[in-house]
Amino acid sequence: MEQLLRLVEQHGLRLVERRGSSRGGFEPATATIRIDPGMSSRATCSVLAHELAHAVLGHVPTSDDALRDRQEHRADEWAARLLITPRSYADAEELRGAHPASLAFELGVTIEIVLAYQRLLQRGAVALVE
Repeated sequence: MEQLLRLVEQHGLRLVERRGSSRGGFEPATATIRIDPGMSSRATCSVLAHELAHAVLGHVPTSDDALRDRQEHRADEWAARLLITPRSYADAEELRGAHPASLAFELGVTIEIVLAYQRLLQRGAVALVE
């Protein structure tokens, strides 16, 4: 979590805890990341990393469904690279198997982040640990 908070600061972003229609959000006009209060630490870290990704990648709100889906996938994958190392994933998979929910619990992230990391592995975008 400390690494995420440092990145928020380094990018000149503001972080607020406030309820919304989703677990988190990024408002480019005010450089503000919003996360829902009261989430588990796994969810809080995952949502914060995902919203930080939107900021770093320059994503803006859009009504184009296809573009929004691409932005969401890219934000999840950016967050997955930040939160999961090849070694931690390999260790978790050895211990728990390839089941996303079990891996998410072991890695301290949400299922969405595990699925994003698995997409990166399938594409060869992250290295496997021998």
